[in-house]
Amino acid sequence: MNVFFRELKYYRKGLIFWSLGMVLLVWSSMVKYSTFKGTGQSAVDLVGQFPQSVQTIFGLTGFDLNTVSGFYGVIFMYSALTATMHAVLLGAGIVSKEERDKTSEFLFVKPITRDRIVSAKIMAGLVNLLVINLVTLASSIYYVDYYSNSNSTNGDVMTMMVGLGFLQLIFFAIGLAIAAVSKVAKASVSMASAVLLTTFILTYIINLNSDLDLLKYLTPFKYFDARDILSSGLNGGFMVLSLVIIGVLTLVTYRSYTARDLDV
Repeated sequence: MNVFFRELKYYRKGLIFWSLGMVLLVWSSMVKYSTFKGTGQSAVDLVGQFPQSVQTIFGLTGFDLNTVSGFYGVIFMYSALTATMHAVLLGAGIVSKEERDKTSEFLFVKPITRDRIVSAKIMAGLVNLLVINLVTLASSIYYVDYYSNSNSTNGDVMTMMVGLGFLQLIFFAIGLAIAAVSKVAKASVSMASAVLLTTFILTYIINLNSDLDLLKYLTPFKYFDARDILSSGLNGGFMVLSLVIIGVLTLVTYRSYTARDLDV
């Protein structure tokens, strides 16, 4: 378990930074909602003045922005991007950092197998993901209640946080697998980030062109789209698909990491 606690200590400052970032994101977004509400101006009418493509790019389509649930749905897209960026960087970094920083000797001198090392690293990563998710949940419930004077959206917020948790796990697993497979430790973070940004951009492309809807299976962001969650809840099929993806990528991580020659 020394590896587990070492990883928690190593990432504690980053965890605080990302947590504060999530709180700031939710707070600033709800301040904007309060401003719209206070002026009496219809957010729907204001947004309707923008071209459809602009509305899609900023994730404003499909939401009733005059309601706190609809406004929070827009926030969710940016929360998801931030949380998944943390997850994919964490996954790639937690596996590759010894090789990247030339400190692999730390692992070799421990009387434990590589399987246990990977398990300890994954457990530490999961703790980080859970903290980010809970911080986002707590800050969302607090600021949504504070600026809307209503707790009627708490159910929607908690459901979206479940979706956010799945997204975090998927991209964490992607980062793990890329780092375990990659022969160049320093490149794994860049490759993992590229996968994240590609899938995020693909989400916008699909939103702009409904004929490309079948491509939604290639981007996890479409599995847990805030519009769909608010209208019909979480999709069981996508949840199962997510678990399959996470399981396969985790298996790839174990097999690749234990079979490779680490660069000391």
